[in-house]
Amino acid sequence: MASKDRILRLKEETRVNILDAALHIGKTEGWQALSMRKIADIIEYTAPIIYEYFANKEAIMMELTKKGYRILAKDMQAARDAHELPEKQLEAMWLTYWNFAFAEKELYQLMFGIEVNCCVFDNKIPEAEVPADMIYDVIEKLMGVENPPEDLVCKRYYTFWSIVHGLISINLVRQAVPDGISEQVLRDAISGIIRSIKD
Repeated sequence: MASKDRILRLKEETRVNILDAALHIGKTEGWQALSMRKIADIIEYTAPIIYEYFANKEAIMMELTKKGYRILAKDMQAARDAHELPEKQLEAMWLTYWNFAFAEKELYQLMFGIEVNCCVFDNKIPEAEVPADMIYDVIEKLMGVENPPEDLVCKRYYTFWSIVHGLISINLVRQAVPDGISEQVLRDAISGIIRSIKD
């Protein structure tokens, strides 16, 4: 039994090492440089071993995308739980989303296809629903009516997301934005949307 546990543990360690190596390549060389051969070189295995764990590099990128959403959801939940008022929760959650995008830039690029072209994004990812659902719930609370129309909640969510994601994309792609301006625009936009929901 102990040897079976050890084999499972070693398999999980190898899987984690593959993902870590892929993320390292994404961070140092960009996602376009990712290949099974490069991953194999980093973890000092042969490429066929990697195919025992992942069908192709897209499967690795998908797993890293899911990891990104899990990290984001955990961080956003902590931000939400630190506040009681829905407006403070929304502000904290969107600022956390913003911070995640720059702290985990390469994962964010994978999650949203910024400067990344691959088939990963054709599939629906259950992990992607969690952060959005949290935001939806708080928007509903902020609206202050029981069972608000779903299309109105959806519109509010996409108003937030379009502005926040748009600012992040501008900053990730074009690094010439002066310090502080984007974050001030972000805070102003969040406050404005919150006011429009409350009115």
